[in-house]
Amino acid sequence: MNHGGAAAAHLPGAPEHYGSAPLSRSIVKNRRPTRLNFAAICLCLFVPWFLFIITYAVMSFSIHYKNKPVCYLVVLLCLAFVGIIAKLAWDAVKRFKKDSLADPSWFIFLAVACFLAWLAGVALGDMNFFYNMEPFYDVSNLNSYHSVNPDNMPGQRVMDAGRIDFTPGSKLDLEKTMAFHNLETYCVAPIVTGDKSKPDSYDFWAVGLNCCSGAPGSFACGEFNNPRASSGLRVMRDDQGSFYRLAVQQAEAAYNIRAKHPLFLFWMQDPVAEVAAYMDEGFKYYLLGVFAFFAFLLFLVILAMIILSKVA
Repeated sequence: MNHGGAAAAHLPGAPEHYGSAPLSRSIVKNRRPTRLNFAAICLCLFVPWFLFIITYAVMSFSIHYKNKPVCYLVVLLCLAFVGIIAKLAWDAVKRFKKDSLADPSWFIFLAVACFLAWLAGVALGDMNFFYNMEPFYDVSNLNSYHSVNPDNMPGQRVMDAGRIDFTPGSKLDLEKTMAFHNLETYCVAPIVTGDKSKPDSYDFWAVGLNCCSGAPGSFACGEFNNPRASSGLRVMRDDQGSFYRLAVQQAEAAYNIRAKHPLFLFWMQDPVAEVAAYMDEGFKYYLLGVFAFFAFLLFLVILAMIILSKVA
């Protein structure tokens, strides 16, 4: 009998027979899913970015101001989209438990990136709206008044004012400066014509944050030292207006004056340019956020590629 062939077949280096079961199991066991999938990488980069662009724009601009229900509906629909992506990622994880070839890595990354995009878009958009776009829309929708005499015009007649141009020669009465302290320093100074006659009611007040000590003559807010400044831009934030009102009440008691219907204004030369600056700032921060978030996503995708290639 020829035992040499049988012995050779069992040598450690001897090849398995073609089609044998051990070879097939070995091939299946050593196969790995392709982790660096170009299509998956593009989806993980651009889908969260577009989601961020949509939520950031909806929360930043006019739809948030004019039609809040539609704005929040779009935001909720975007969140529902994130939920769908998360469900697909969870299904991919469950398939991976049964089939090691069904790699869920990029699905998980996509779900996390989409949630971050939605969260960042809502948060940053709301901040941009609050600090830049909402004041722009508010002032733009209010009236403008020209040649207003601060000594004779009752504040009650211009309660819908967004911008006020005062008569030539109007100035700040810095000797009646007052401040209210509550974490911030809320500074006020009355706007007067410059005549020696005392108005019946000081209804127009220049204001500012952390720009005075409260002592007479310490007001240094806005364009207080600009001789061409004779206009005011309405303060639109109600949370600040209540503290400015308290400062005016202190001024009434300290200087024995009256302010029946005080209006709070930022003292400046050109309020039209200032309103346009609100819009410019809003668009600037929007574009900055869009490109910054793309760079952030690109960094995360590259980091994920490095980690997944090492794991593979």
